[in-house]
Amino acid sequence: MAGFSSVLRRTYLTLYNWTVFAGWFQVLYLAVKTLRESGHEHVYDAVEKPLLLAQSAAVLEIFHGLVGLVRSPITATLPQISSRLFVAWGILWSFPEVRTHVLVSSLVISWSITEIIRYSFFGTKEALGSAPSWLLWLRYSTFMLLYPTGITSEVGLIYVALPYIKESEKYCIRMPNTWNFSFDYFYSAILALGIYVPGSPHMYTYMLGQRKKALSKSKKE
Repeated sequence: MAGFSSVLRRTYLTLYNWTVFAGWFQVLYLAVKTLRESGHEHVYDAVEKPLLLAQSAAVLEIFHGLVGLVRSPITATLPQISSRLFVAWGILWSFPEVRTHVLVSSLVISWSITEIIRYSFFGTKEALGSAPSWLLWLRYSTFMLLYPTGITSEVGLIYVALPYIKESEKYCIRMPNTWNFSFDYFYSAILALGIYVPGSPHMYTYMLGQRKKALSKSKKE
């Protein structure tokens, strides 16, 4: 029974990782193609559907960690997925005014390359039991460039969206109301920007630690 559960787990995770890999590969292909043919102003329109689907699929990774399907700590997974969902749905999808900004291109390319490497690494590992050394190196090294470019793009797009958030009052709840509760999306976005200040260096340091651990372990093997 335990053996069957293990096979079932590996089969599910293999399918999950390669399916999401395909989604991010499509995002990267469409982004690069659109950049070459039409310019950065049209990148979001070209990638919107696969981008939102691929990024939203990451929610399952929180579930995977909670039920023990993977060993990744929720404390590391949750902040990263939450911030990306906020940018994908709460900024880009919600405020069309920012979609033509050049930072959308750097965001999409940074995210997609990172995820293509990550999902192919885990997909290969689940399917074959291990991943080749070059893929392991890419998994734990490319973030040194792509994490800063991705985070800079995220922060920049939230900042660019602030005037539109304030003007539109979208998602705001004003008093008086039945619930006797108020909510201002503008200040929530500012709070999100504030969280990036301590959060980003912490995550980068954490990933450097993971890199050192993973690469040193591979050398011993």
